[in-house]
Amino acid sequence: MTVKQISVFLENKRGRLADVTGILREKGINIRALALADTADFGVLRIIVSDAEACIKALRERGFIAQATEVLAVQMADRPGGLHSILTVLDTTGINVEYMYAFVERRGDAAVVVLKIDEPTKASEALRQAGVTFLTAEDLRAL
Repeated sequence: MTVKQISVFLENKRGRLADVTGILREKGINIRALALADTADFGVLRIIVSDAEACIKALRERGFIAQATEVLAVQMADRPGGLHSILTVLDTTGINVEYMYAFVERRGDAAVVVLKIDEPTKASEALRQAGVTFLTAEDLRAL
């Protein structure tokens, strides 16, 4: 079970991130999760938003390079070892994690980890067999 993540390529210069968030504000698109990686020349903003299609359209109309990627969003215990239990399942199954980021839910004692996996179908099955809970796009919007 995957969710859409939007990747936005940004020039590494002052104000570009604010430009993106301003566009999303104008369009009423809420950011549910984000990660930002940078190099000397550019950055990659990865976001999960309330409306992925509207996000891509709005950003492209304003000249940004934006694309959708399918990622897994899973719930884990918000305690020492919570992430390790997820990664152990993937490791023992021989699945590579390309990148990930996590956040804590406002309700309860759970955290969410977003994973870009090289074999999402295989990873989903292994995690499902291990009893891991997957979050849908609707679940993420409700957080």
